This record gives sequence, C-alpha cells and structure tokens, in this order.
Amino acid sequence: MFTDKTIGIIGLGNMGEVLLRGLLTAETTDRAHLLATEMLPDRRVFVGETYGIKVGADNVAMVQRCDIVLLAVKPQNIDKVLLELVEVLDESKLLISIAAGITTEFIASFFPDRDVRIVRAMPNAPALVLTGATALYPGSHATDDDLKLAFGIFDTTGKTVVVANEALMDVVTGLSGSGPAFVFMMIEALSDAGVQMGLARKVSNLLAAQTVLGAAKMFLETGRHAGDLRDLVATPGGTTFAGLRALEKGVFRSTVMDAVEAAAKKSKELGRK
Repeated sequence: MFTDKTIGIIGLGNMGEVLLRGLLTAETTDRAHLLATEMLPDRRVFVGETYGIKVGADNVAMVQRCDIVLLAVKPQNIDKVLLELVEVLDESKLLISIAAGITTEFIASFFPDRDVRIVRAMPNAPALVLTGATALYPGSHATDDDLKLAFGIFDTTGKTVVVANEALMDVVTGLSGSGPAFVFMMIEALSDAGVQMGLARKVSNLLAAQTVLGAAKMFLETGRHAGDLRDLVATPGGTTFAGLRALEKGVFRSTVMDAVEAAAKKSKELGRK
C-alpha cells in the first residue's frame, strides 16, 4: 500500500522510530509525506539525520499539516499531548494511538464537540525487527478506509489483526505485548540448561533462539494445532516426552497462562482514568 497522505508521528521513542522505519522500508509513503515531533533535541537530530525527514518539537504545527497522526507517546504523557491537539484535531484527520491501556473513549473525551476518527493499536517489541504482532480496534467514528490505512501502516512491521471488542485490547497487551518477555525468559532458560550440561554459551544461545524461531515458523506455516505439532516432535517413550513430563510437573502451561492474565489485568489498571 502506498499513500500520498501526510503522516505525522508524535513521539520518537523505540516504537515511534520502528513505525517510521517500517513505513520507509515498505515504501508505504515517501519522506516528503512523513513528519515527526520529539521533545528531546538530541533525538530530533539523530532521527532527522538517520531517516532524512523533518523532525520538529511543535505538535500543533505538525498536526495541522497531517492527514494521519500516529500518537506514539507513553500513557502517562497522553493527557498533555491531547490537550495540545484540542484546537487542531478534527474529523478530517485520522488519529492512531499506540498508548498502552488508553481507550478510544478516553481519547474522544478530549474532543466532545467533534467526531474524531480514532484507531487504537497495540504493537509489540518484535516490530523492532519488522516481525511484530499488532492488534487494532476502530473507535466509533473510524471508517473501513481508516482501518485499511491502519493495516497498511502496521503491516510494515509484521502481522496485524483486528479485535471486535476494545476490552480485548488488554488481553492483547498481556499476550502479544508482554509475551515477548516471557519468550525471552524461556530462551534464556533453554540456553542456561545447555550451558549447565556442557555447551558453550554462544552455541547454546543460538540453538535456543533458533529453536523458538523455527517452532513459531512451523506453527504459522503449517496451520496445524500446536498440540499436533508437539506430538509430531514427541515420539512415544522418547526424550521429548521425558522433558514434557518435567514441564507439566512444574505447571508450565498454567504458569504461562497466569502470566498473560496478570499482564492483562495490569494493562486494565493502567488504563483507568
């Protein structure tokens, strides 16, 4: 998807820069139609020189020039930014927010006299290497075309889905938002086990990471149930069954489910205003 609409990114932290890089890499737009703002002067210089786009500090001035606004600020800073935009954000612009836990209803409350088009997005850390997972939820005034534009933007950093109920965005946060940290912990544990039993750290790290990558790719590309693939690896009476039994003794499955649930509950708490 190529769009000649002007896209502005507010906030150039990790995820803001990832979206910028994804848009340019996928040639979703060109540099002339891509703007950004950032409060840190050094960061403005770095991003401007690295990506060849205009980076300023004035959110209001930038939004006035944009058709699509990507709100990539931390949840604790969202009130301040939205108050800045009250006079310039109207129905002619699409606002896409990636602020964790912040609902479309809360954002819309800053613009009670207009039908602002809002799409809420929850990308995750692997977007840094353009293999992320993003969930979208369209606000009450967002159109089908708005959702298509959001898909076009986030598909540049990985895979994108839509959820039917905004309350499920907290579940998304617990699953795909926090999930990479859980997977990193598993990779670390797999590697530690290899080292404990004699492998060199470099070799063990590679084997652990490639195993997780390969398993995920196998799951996505075959379309088979995870349980079926597990049974494909685990031959009766073999080494894998011995390992699976140890995982079950450690309540592995239940612990992972509890971790996702705890993260989702925390997301819901952070979103309360």
